[in-house]
Amino acid sequence: MKRIAIAPAALLICSCAERTPTHAARPADVTKRPTGAVDTSMGRQVQNAIDAGEGDLAARRLRERMAASPNDAGLRLELAEHYRQRGQAELAVEHCRLVLDREPSNARAVLALSRALHQQGEPDRAAETVDQFLQKNPVSDAKLAAWLGYLRDDLGETAKAESAHRLAVSLAPGDAKLRNNLGYNLLEQGKVEDAISEFRKALELDMNLGVAHGNLATALMKAGDRQGALKHWQLATSDAAAAHNNAAVALMEEGRYAESRQELEAALGLKRNYLPAMRNLAILAERDGAPAALPAPVAARSAGQPSGKRGGVRKFWDFLIGASPAQPQAAQTNLGVRSE
Repeated sequence: MKRIAIAPAALLICSCAERTPTHAARPADVTKRPTGAVDTSMGRQVQNAIDAGEGDLAARRLRERMAASPNDAGLRLELAEHYRQRGQAELAVEHCRLVLDREPSNARAVLALSRALHQQGEPDRAAETVDQFLQKNPVSDAKLAAWLGYLRDDLGETAKAESAHRLAVSLAPGDAKLRNNLGYNLLEQGKVEDAISEFRKALELDMNLGVAHGNLATALMKAGDRQGALKHWQLATSDAAAAHNNAAVALMEEGRYAESRQELEAALGLKRNYLPAMRNLAILAERDGAPAALPAPVAARSAGQPSGKRGGVRKFWDFLIGASPAQPQAAQTNLGVRSE
């Protein structure tokens, strides 16, 4: 399952081999720094924050408030999040560590630090940060467990991720998004029936959770229930043509080209110029070698274009699939997979 191909607006909503850790020595606590580094880092980071904040009114105001309340961890984390959102993850990391130097059991600071490390391109350290914290502190925050599951999914460590997702669900059993994330993880592991069960539970909690409808549709297609999948894709997209297009992509990826063509024709029957289906029809023609019939108005327009070496229609198909040496990838429409 390709997350980018099927996510529209999901915040949340991953290969199955679990990495085998090596145990030569216990890793250093990634939330801590060597003794004696705190004061030096404090002075350096205060100056960095001032430099980075020049012209940043919001940062300036937060610094002024921190000057009045220098031990207010909440203010420092607010400033860290401000820097993270501005793309200044290094500053965010340092501010989070300054909080953890004083308050090692601050779960909010650990989550903020992990997010900043992830933004810096260090997903392993981001996951390790949360892991170490959860090993040393009572677990009461579903957000931390859910974020760890999200990270482990992205690292391809789906078995470890499943444990984190189940912990998050146990801490917040009424959260539909967490149920959806667990279902997505199970689907990635090939546990289709278990995934379907979790997606249905998510929808019992929130019938309007579009990502869960989309994920349930994907799972139902894998289970052989095409009609059920079409129903939930339509609920996810509010578009029958998109639902048929999504079913076509799933069938195409399974090599069921004739059935995929039927679904694409159904989509184009509902919207004759529906570009996602037209692109996928072109891709299907490249894969199975069968001619792809354009909707009449589109065929007429493309036939009237300058022909060149290949002719107008050939050029039009090249435009649709983005002709390149690599095989183009079919794409589904308006779906999400996980929620942060």
